[in-house]
Amino acid sequence: MNYSNELQGSGGITLRGDSQTRISIVVPVRNKASEFQQCLEALSICRGRDDAELIVVDDCSTEDIERFAKQYGAQYFRLPHRSGPAAARNLGAQHAAGNIIVFVDADTVALPDMLQIVRNEFERNPNIAGLFGSYDDSPACVDFWSSFKNLLHHHVHQSSQAQASTFWAGCGAVRKNVFDDLGGFDVARYPEASIEDIDLGVRLTQTGNTVKLVKQLQVKHLKKWTLKSLVHTDILRRAIPWTRLVMRSNYIPADLNLSWTSRSSAALIALAIALIAARIFASFGLRHWPANAMAAGFIFIIAILLVINRNLYRFFLKKRGATFTSAAILFHWIYLFYSGTVFICCYSIELVRTVFLSAVKDQAGEFPPVN
Repeated sequence: MNYSNELQGSGGITLRGDSQTRISIVVPVRNKASEFQQCLEALSICRGRDDAELIVVDDCSTEDIERFAKQYGAQYFRLPHRSGPAAARNLGAQHAAGNIIVFVDADTVALPDMLQIVRNEFERNPNIAGLFGSYDDSPACVDFWSSFKNLLHHHVHQSSQAQASTFWAGCGAVRKNVFDDLGGFDVARYPEASIEDIDLGVRLTQTGNTVKLVKQLQVKHLKKWTLKSLVHTDILRRAIPWTRLVMRSNYIPADLNLSWTSRSSAALIALAIALIAARIFASFGLRHWPANAMAAGFIFIIAILLVINRNLYRFFLKKRGATFTSAAILFHWIYLFYSGTVFICCYSIELVRTVFLSAVKDQAGEFPPVN
């Protein structure tokens, strides 16, 4: 591949600009052929305006994914055993001929101008190594849990700063040479869908590369969420591995879900829970506890939470009305509580583990890393 110019990043990785931006779209997929077909249909419209190649990587589906891939003119590859989206994306990137790789989830529908937005951003900003967008504000599933999850994601991304410190693979693009230099997604740590894209984003920024959040780059999410799948994903696929990533990298980004608003809200929720617990203890005969003061403090905390999250709650109100917003506010506080609790517990456990291993490493002769 002949590159016309090179830009040296502060972290030592070379950004090689090209006189012609060539795009490869990589879609990892496992089953859910109906959603996948909608994804391919939307991408075919995008490709009708662009010369991008389309690569589909099948993570051992039991449905006939190959038929749909071939129908829409995609290169089709199948992993030998179930390995997760990180491995699927890496395999697709290995076969990509473009100098820009666009990752798109199989349960999303891209807007017709997606590729043009990506192309324009990379050509106007030759110093960026990657970019990503967000879900749109009209998710395909309109039940409460799907609406809450997708609208929260949309608002968080749309409210964050343009210069990002992470990455999102639902609809994100990266220069192939930078992706290759970093070794792609971490398949060993993330054999299932998790925070493999966040991990890549941290490595991108810590090696001196620039990642941009492009707010007009949006896709429609087709996934139907339930309370069980939402909480399971938040805790096991997000909070726990994210805490381990923070411990391993010694880096806490201050944007997206870890913005100062989110951190402050989680701290306020913890304080509110503490006041509730104190009030319960007071009801068991500890009359000297200032119950009225605790109640006033609780109300004050609730007021602050409403104020600092007012833009999010106004957004909920605009999109789904008062009934939805009332329930969404309550669950948002529950979400902040369990996410913050998991983070603190995992961080404490890893800290104790680190101290313990440090104390015995002379005898063991080895200091196992945090997974």
